[in-house]
Amino acid sequence: MEVSATRFPDKPFTVYYDSILTHGEFRRQVEAMAGYLQQVCGVAAGDRVLLCLQNSPQWAVAFYAVLRANAVVVPVNPMNRTEELRHCAQDSGARVAITAQDLLPEFEPLLQELRHTVVATYSDYLTTPTDLRVPDVVAVPRQPLHHPALHGWMDALARQLAPGPLTAGPDDLCVMPYTSGTTGAPKGCMHTHRTVMSTLVGGVQWFGRNHDTVYLSVLPYFHVTGLSGGLNGPLYLGATTVILSRWDRDVAARCIERHRINVWQAISTMVVDFMANPDVTRYDLSSLNGLRGGGAAMPEAVGDQLKALTGLDYVEGYGMTETMAATHINPPQRPKRQCLGIPVFDIDARIIDPATLEVLPPGETGEIVLSGPQVMLGYWGQPEATAAAFIELEGQRFLRTGDLGRVDEDGYFFMTDRLKRMVNASGYKVWPAEVENLLYQHPAIQEACVIGARDSHRGETVKALVVLRRSFVGQVQPEDIAAWAREHMAVYKAPRLVELVESLPKSPSGKIMWRQLQEREYAAEAFTPTSTPTLTPASSPTA
Repeated sequence: MEVSATRFPDKPFTVYYDSILTHGEFRRQVEAMAGYLQQVCGVAAGDRVLLCLQNSPQWAVAFYAVLRANAVVVPVNPMNRTEELRHCAQDSGARVAITAQDLLPEFEPLLQELRHTVVATYSDYLTTPTDLRVPDVVAVPRQPLHHPALHGWMDALARQLAPGPLTAGPDDLCVMPYTSGTTGAPKGCMHTHRTVMSTLVGGVQWFGRNHDTVYLSVLPYFHVTGLSGGLNGPLYLGATTVILSRWDRDVAARCIERHRINVWQAISTMVVDFMANPDVTRYDLSSLNGLRGGGAAMPEAVGDQLKALTGLDYVEGYGMTETMAATHINPPQRPKRQCLGIPVFDIDARIIDPATLEVLPPGETGEIVLSGPQVMLGYWGQPEATAAAFIELEGQRFLRTGDLGRVDEDGYFFMTDRLKRMVNASGYKVWPAEVENLLYQHPAIQEACVIGARDSHRGETVKALVVLRRSFVGQVQPEDIAAWAREHMAVYKAPRLVELVESLPKSPSGKIMWRQLQEREYAAEAFTPTSTPTLTPASSPTA
C-alpha cells in the first residue's frame, strides 16, 4: 500500500460504480481507520477483527486498516446470520467488528460480546453520478446509529488518528478465513503475511501483470480467490480495480467497455451467466486480455462460445481456503480445458491413494496433496483437525485436499471430483463433474448439477437438475434431455432422472451447492410423491 501510494498517489485504485478512490487517498483512509481501531476500539497486535461487508472500497480500506493496526482480519460471509457470526466471533476471540448498516440486524444481538463495531454505508463512497444500475443495498443513504458500541465509519475517518508503529512481521498472523470443510463447524484457517504474499505475488507474476492493468473485481473479497486476485494483487502492482458489490452481467459488461478492463477473474458459473446474456454481443469487450478463474470446470461448449466472442481462453486454476487461493494454474500461453493447471511457484503436488497414502503414477486417480509456502499453518484452536488435514511424505508436510484428481503426461492436473462426491451405480463409479460437463454441450442447457438418487435395483442412479436457457423453456422436456444424454455419454453415466428447475442454489462465491441438493434429494426420498411433472426416468437398459 505504501509503495503504490508513493508511486501513484493520484491514480485510481478503486472504481466503484464510476466513483474513484485514488491510491493516495486509500492510504490516508487506511491509516486513519487503523489509528481509530487502535486508539478508540482498543485493537492490539494479534487481535482478531471481524470484517463483514459486501465488496466495496470500505472492505479494502478495512482490510488494510486491520493489518496496519498489527491485527488479524477474520473475513466473514455477509450472508451469515447471527448464530454463524457468533460462532466466528467466539471461536476467533474477536471483540471488534467492521460491518455495514444493512447487516446490523444480524449483529445487534452480538453487541454485548463485541465491544466495538464500526458501521459503514456503501453510498458514502458513491461520489460521482452514474448511469450504472446500482444495487439497492449500495444506494441506501446513511442512517443514524443508536448504540454506544456502534461507531460510524465516516466519523472514525474524520478523527484522523495516526496509527502506532507497524510491528507485524512475515510470520505473524494476517488473515483467518473460515472454511466448513466436509464436517463440523467452520474452522479458521491461519494464514500469515508470508502465506498471503506468496499467493498474491505469484499470481501477478504468473500472468505478467503490471501497474497499467485494470481489473474487474466481482468475486467476493471474503473469499480467498477474490481477496488475492481482486484486491491484494492490484494493490501490489499499483493497478486499478473496478469493484461491484453484487454480480450483474449487464453492469459487468458495461464496466469492461467503459473502463477498458483488461483482467476479469470469475468462476465458471459467472461466465456461463455472462455468455447466456442475449445482449452480450452488443458490448465492446476488446480490452479484455485475460479471463481466469476456477471453482468448477468450464463447460466445453461455453468455453467455445467465449473463445468465439472474445478470442480468449478461460484460464482455469485450483486452490483452497487452506492455501490462500491458487496452488495450480494453467499456463496462460498453453491452457487446457477442464484442467486445474500445473503447480505454481514452489508448490509440490502429488496424487496419492487416499486409503494407503501411496503416491500414484501419472494417469491414475487419487487424492491431491500439496506442500508449499501458501499452505496455512493450521486450523485455529483445532489441533486434532489440523493433524488430520496433514500427512508426511518423504519428511515433508503435505495438506490433504480431499479432492480427487489425476496428472496427465504433460504434468497438468485434472479434477475428477470431491473425494466423497461420487455416484455408485451398479458398481460403476460416476463422477458428477464429468456428466455435468457433457450436459453443458446440450444447446438448451444453461446450468446443470448432477447428484445421486437412491435406486432399488442399482443402489444409486444418476439425477440431473437442469436450468434451461430462456428461449428453450417450454420447448425442451426432461425426457428430451434424458434421451440426448443416452446418445452422448456411456449408458451408466447418463442421467436416468432429469428435473427442470428455475435456478440452482449457489454459495456467495457463486459455486453451485451440490451438497445441499444431494441432501435435499435423500431427504425427499423418505416420501412418495403423487406426481412428478418435471421428473422423468430414462428408459435405458441397466448398465
